[in-house]
Amino acid sequence: MFKNTYLFTTVIYFILLSCKSNVTVQQSETPLNTPHESTQIITGAQQTALYLPFLRGKKAGIVTNQTGIIERKDGTPTSIVDSLLRRGIDIVRIFSPEHGFRGKADAGESVENGVDKKTGLPVISLYGAHKKPKQKDYEGLDILLFDIQDVGVRFYTYISTLHYVMESAAQAGIPVIVLDRPNPNAMYIDGPVMKDELRSFVGMHPVPVLYGMSIGEYAKMINGEHWLEGGLLCDLTVIPVAHYKHSDPYILPVKPSPNLPNAKAVKLYPSLAFFEGTSISCGRGTDTPFQIFGDPDLPPEIYTYTFIPKPMPGAKHPKHSGETCYGKALHNADPKGIELHWLLEAYKNHPDKTHFFNQYFDLLAGDRELKEQIKLGYSAEDIKKTWEPGLEKFKKIRSKYLIYKE
Repeated sequence: MFKNTYLFTTVIYFILLSCKSNVTVQQSETPLNTPHESTQIITGAQQTALYLPFLRGKKAGIVTNQTGIIERKDGTPTSIVDSLLRRGIDIVRIFSPEHGFRGKADAGESVENGVDKKTGLPVISLYGAHKKPKQKDYEGLDILLFDIQDVGVRFYTYISTLHYVMESAAQAGIPVIVLDRPNPNAMYIDGPVMKDELRSFVGMHPVPVLYGMSIGEYAKMINGEHWLEGGLLCDLTVIPVAHYKHSDPYILPVKPSPNLPNAKAVKLYPSLAFFEGTSISCGRGTDTPFQIFGDPDLPPEIYTYTFIPKPMPGAKHPKHSGETCYGKALHNADPKGIELHWLLEAYKNHPDKTHFFNQYFDLLAGDRELKEQIKLGYSAEDIKKTWEPGLEKFKKIRSKYLIYKE
């Protein structure tokens, strides 16, 4: 067993130079800056000894946002961009996903290219004029780093950005290193598996809403299942999380997007986001987004909780802005996977069923059946039974790419 961290990582580095496709770097006995006896979860980004050898002497691009942080020894979070620049890594360009590099733009808001004021580095938006990097965006790059905190939900667009980054990098012949982070919803595999005819940026792959994988595992699956255009393979390396298994609870140190401000919202998001495809507000424009839901037309004798959405940072144009919404507060809810009863009850009690759903609903669901099942009065249990064959098939695919124990 290697006792010298530098020797270990150097040997691993030269071994991996001869390998292509899916590679997962193994841990040293003691991850960087971590006591030997520690069982604390340590992200891929924090384990710099495992990936700095790949970056030395290279011109690097990095796909990241406000969630790409490395904690210092005193617990202070610092941007991975700042940290790598201090270590002498030649970062040429930043690529940012939905919500922008600083994570402040609205959901769905187009973000322009720009320059990061702190570092002076150019920022290429992957949620503006184009979502897939252009080949010219890679000019002068030798390697690409990907470090974004995901929440493990199919319609959360960071995994779609991952797909396009891997695809365009494969076309350019540039290797990609994914710095893995825990999935706060990794303990659940739930929801309808997406149908190919409903492929969009909120669902690019035949996976359920909750797929139970870290973003590094997901990257391996994209490669292994040949989901990239033309069956391309990305030269992929995953730097894994230390001391982690899927069942471990994980509280995100930074909110992953403006409307997921805390752990409760992250847990409720897979269930409440279905309301985005309806007339119901899920709390955007309030202090508790994805922890409440409501609508001006829901009956107040049943839905006694009220709120009034208003424009605010991260929700400039919230649904039902300025109107009193009647609904429920779910601060004490403890969802186990996808909870359907809030959606089913809201449809049952809403007076205008003709305009309850919008065209976005099927894209979120990933199939057309869920909407019809709700209209026909199916129970949550009956709906979930129809998901089981697709989930069992997916679990077999998923098992091939797991890095962590359940």
